[in-house]
Amino acid sequence: MAAERNADKDAGRDAEPRTIADLAAALKARELTSVSVVDRCLQQIAERDGTLNAFITVLSDAAREQAREADREIAAGGHRGPLHGVPVSLKDLIDLRGTPTTAASRVRQGHVAAQDSPVAARLREAGAVFIGKTNLHEFAFGTTNEESAYGLVRHPLDPTRSPGGSSGGSAVSVATGMAWASIGTDTGGSVRIPSAACGLVGLKPGFGEVPVEGIIPLSTTLDHVGPLCRSVGDARIVYGVLRGQAPSVARKEARGLRLGIPREYFLSVLDADVAAGFEATCARLRDAGVVIDEVSIRHAADIAPVYLHIVLAEAAAYHARTLESRPGDYTPNVRLRLEMGRYILAEDYARALRGREMLRHEVDAALGDRDGLLLPALAVPATTLGADTVRVGSSTGVTDEPIRNITLRLTHLFNVTGHPAITLPCGATPEGLPIGAQIVGHSNRTPDLLDVASALERYVTPDAATPRGIPLSGAAPAASRN
Repeated sequence: MAAERNADKDAGRDAEPRTIADLAAALKARELTSVSVVDRCLQQIAERDGTLNAFITVLSDAAREQAREADREIAAGGHRGPLHGVPVSLKDLIDLRGTPTTAASRVRQGHVAAQDSPVAARLREAGAVFIGKTNLHEFAFGTTNEESAYGLVRHPLDPTRSPGGSSGGSAVSVATGMAWASIGTDTGGSVRIPSAACGLVGLKPGFGEVPVEGIIPLSTTLDHVGPLCRSVGDARIVYGVLRGQAPSVARKEARGLRLGIPREYFLSVLDADVAAGFEATCARLRDAGVVIDEVSIRHAADIAPVYLHIVLAEAAAYHARTLESRPGDYTPNVRLRLEMGRYILAEDYARALRGREMLRHEVDAALGDRDGLLLPALAVPATTLGADTVRVGSSTGVTDEPIRNITLRLTHLFNVTGHPAITLPCGATPEGLPIGAQIVGHSNRTPDLLDVASALERYVTPDAATPRGIPLSGAAPAASRN
């Protein structure tokens, strides 16, 4: 009878929850059941994942059992917090006990995690339901999600395009309602790039804030872990759990906040629609009373060599044994990048580490007494699958830019420096492809960055009150139903 009453409540709701906080309130009040929410996510996976390929492993039976347990605990008065009974996905670099961690590579075939990573353990303790492990660019070493032993991932609004990477499967799972949040990794932008491409909020916390143990590394100096969500409020909740702390409450108002735009270099090579969307966002913020001025990061042109000499060397070192014993089990382009890392000289690596400190000081100086830096998150809309280059306008004309370079261009600095950064949707191209804005905060002050992002969200994302891509009724987003 209790199940019937809960089913009646589910059917009789006037409005679907749009955020994790809304969902948590409905679950706590027993207006919704975790089982019904999980079933809706699994329905979305059944209907759409055959085309989009967001998941490597779907944990249907385990998720339903976790959901039943969550419903029992909540009914008994044991509500654990805002993620209790909420379906989340994990990028398949993250260990979840009893589940394969494939890293989207044949190199990892046969592996099963013996225990939870700290990230998974904290989510489990919070009562989150694990819906599945998501597809990614092999070993997180790419930005398009095309190179995977389990097949490429497709953009939810246009299957001929990439959702971005390397956490592309995570982004697609959230954008389509297959999960309410996902945990990704970000070494050069791998949370923020797919979030921007798919119209989501993606948070890269400050370096070292969220534990990376039990997660397959790409670069120990640059790796970060963070959530992909539908709103800043959702990101705040998930971040609090990943940090092992209660989520804070936003306090800032937009008026009087100060932001700096590093226009030189960062805005010099942009798609025209991205540039227009970003400038419109700046205008809305100024109208809201935000003070915006321009700042300089003097050695921005050195970001790429600093980044590459660190990430290539550290990735090659981690993969040294399997590069010798199983080279044919890597996808060709990922193997090529790893082989390139073997030719990084020790002096080049040491020089890059010194460059990292220089860039960190320059970002600190640009932030100064401002509340954050503001720049686009992704220089181009979602790119076409199979393309090597994309045509982009620049201060010197129109150029054909390598896709990997252009997609990393605006994000990888903040992996090098470790500053927290968050991307928010800020509009769309005439074709309906999302555009993302990025806000960067002070070192080790991610809660302050979330305060700023919460205050700005309604102006950056005009429809923030009704986040996109939450088809709880089982219908696909309108843009994809053609």
